Amino acid sequence: MKKLLTLLFTAVITFSLVMPVFAGTARPQETTKTEKTKKAAKATKAKKEKTQKETKITSTAPQQ
Repeated sequence: MKKLLTLLFTAVITFSLVMPVFAGTARPQETTKTEKTKKAAKATKAKKEKTQKETKITSTAPQQ
């Protein structure tokens, strides 16, 4: 009985120490996805602004 309790507590302590390591390895992938999404959103925003500028320039040009 004493050996079983020792094994149980050892397993609990081991898992409690190992879980942050597994959680830490998944982080960089999530960060990479987030950064790619942000870059894509920024590029889309820049394209929209550029299109709006071009539209303003052509609409304010004197018509002949």
